[in-house]
Amino acid sequence: MREFVITTDSTVDLPKEYMQGKGVPVISLSYIIDGITYKDMEGLSSKEFFDKVRNGSMPTTSQVNPEQAREVFESILASGKDILHLGFSSGLSGSYNSENLAGEALKEKYPEAKIYVIDSLCASMGQGLLLRQMVTQKEQGKSIEEIHTWTQENKYKVCHTVTVDDLNHLHRGGRVSKATAVLGSLVKIKPIIYVSDAGKLEVVGKERGRKKALHKIVEMMWENSEGCEHDEIMITHGDCIEEAQYVENIIKEKLPSVHVLIQPIGSVIGSHTGAGVVAVFYMGNKR
Repeated sequence: MREFVITTDSTVDLPKEYMQGKGVPVISLSYIIDGITYKDMEGLSSKEFFDKVRNGSMPTTSQVNPEQAREVFESILASGKDILHLGFSSGLSGSYNSENLAGEALKEKYPEAKIYVIDSLCASMGQGLLLRQMVTQKEQGKSIEEIHTWTQENKYKVCHTVTVDDLNHLHRGGRVSKATAVLGSLVKIKPIIYVSDAGKLEVVGKERGRKKALHKIVEMMWENSEGCEHDEIMITHGDCIEEAQYVENIIKEKLPSVHVLIQPIGSVIGSHTGAGVVAVFYMGNKR
């Protein structure tokens, strides 16, 4: 059986040390802020990035292009290994389509190779949670086919519950409509968002006040995962660590022994959420 490599996009928002330690190559999306282009996971720290955003800088992002994906994939295929790639949701970016095009083209050049490109239909640490499960299965000796099948069957169980300070950044990036973004301008109204089965952001409610919004995203977690065992829960934030820790404490009141990973949101995803985003990611019964 040929060796295989699990690859993914920088939008997993996991620590670089984890990715390097597990030998997971990352295809980077990029962002531009104040006229300078940076690769996601590199360049500005989370605080530096969000300080610029708070001061009025308006970042833009660029998806992966087919040539970029082909370069990463071919370096693996040329070494005689197969590829299992987990891509950023096609509902939020064209990166998956670029990577799929690259994979299909390389199948002609490397007909003996297995190249699986999966649309995660996830974002940020939802994609990261799925990736960590895939890596664990590989370490347990599962085959590329077994992990591919498991991922396709279970990606719809990866849940994202999110609150943002407002929706203006998501509207500017085309992720929500102008009418929906009006919610974000209402005083003290905090939108509640989830990622749908189509891998798109959907506003599902609003809460009056930040604390209520933080409690709501945890309440949604309990509702969506009733009866599920939680081995790991992930929390990401847009330069608001205290609020992420507040959410962790709420979760640990019920699940004191669960492993919770808190990580700053990446700059590409953060370009569309703005500062102050807090999101919880977990395996549930449904999205």
